[in-house]
Amino acid sequence: MLYGFKSCSTVKSARKWLDDHGVEHSFFDYRVDKLDPKVVDDWFKRAGWEAVFNRNSTTFKELPEAEKESVDAKKARAMILAETNLIKRPVLDTGKTLLFGFKADAYAAATGK
Repeated sequence: MLYGFKSCSTVKSARKWLDDHGVEHSFFDYRVDKLDPKVVDDWFKRAGWEAVFNRNSTTFKELPEAEKESVDAKKARAMILAETNLIKRPVLDTGKTLLFGFKADAYAAATGK
């Protein structure tokens, strides 16, 4: 499963790579459909909240300094569920491997392609 939103250039690159390499996948656009909190909980459990949380997003950078400094797992979860731009994207979940962002070599290793 690939998570993201279709207008993101990095998500587009990841989708193209998966298609070009014949990797079957589903795409979940979390700007169209609401992301299940259980999915976020699973990502946090498997990868740690810091791997999921996008501190480089414009959304994060526009927050007041006090909010940026006090982020922990509980707050990051609430923030992500309220604003999915705070997720590092795309998210590729192969069932075994969980990747955030797109790097062709990491996708190749995770998919065996």
